[in-house]
Amino acid sequence: MNYLQQNDKVAIVAPSRKVSLTEIAAAIDEIKSWGLVPVFSKNLFAEKDQFAGDDTTRAKDFQWAMDNEEIKAIFCARGGYGAVRIVDKLDFSKFIYCPKPIIGFSDTTVLHCKLQSLGIESIHAPLLTTLTSTKREHIDSLKTTLMGQASDTRLVTEGNLSLLYSILGSDIDINTDGKVLFIEDLDEYLYHIDRMIVALKRAGKFDNLKGLIVGSFSDMHDNEIPF
Repeated sequence: MNYLQQNDKVAIVAPSRKVSLTEIAAAIDEIKSWGLVPVFSKNLFAEKDQFAGDDTTRAKDFQWAMDNEEIKAIFCARGGYGAVRIVDKLDFSKFIYCPKPIIGFSDTTVLHCKLQSLGIESIHAPLLTTLTSTKREHIDSLKTTLMGQASDTRLVTEGNLSLLYSILGSDIDINTDGKVLFIEDLDEYLYHIDRMIVALKRAGKFDNLKGLIVGSFSDMHDNEIPF
């Protein structure tokens, strides 16, 4: 990964749910304090139902961020849902020869998995909507990782459990052999979690793991008859 330097331009894009400036303003200020120059994608604040613009619009913005040589990293503004609808619209032929960090979690999992299938590393880290509510030590960890000051490297295959489940059997399905798997999720029913875990187990995703990290499973729901 190419490390960032002072005055590097970084793209702010929304490949998933719609987002407002108010929701990311504090995160933009934080990024500026690192000496980086945030550049908004053309349609960052577009709206189409729950999405940040229609699929074509979101894909076009992300393609711009990947291909623009002045952009040295890509921050995903928000998660939710939508990245899986555009991943096959993206052309990675130029990106693979000049990769840059793609930063996010939750719905960004789909993009991380695509990059992993291409042999390109990316960064599972806070979205802009969650950056400034994250512990200071984690914010600093992201900064030092991007700026080449990190003391160690963590090789983890990761993601939102719902998204890992949704790509099983596809061309971007993850290979977990010999790796540490990290999973997290939000706002799901307990039996949905069980179904997804069993599906991953049946697909052999736990057979040859080096380790398993279970992150936050918050705002879970149960049925009237408890699971």
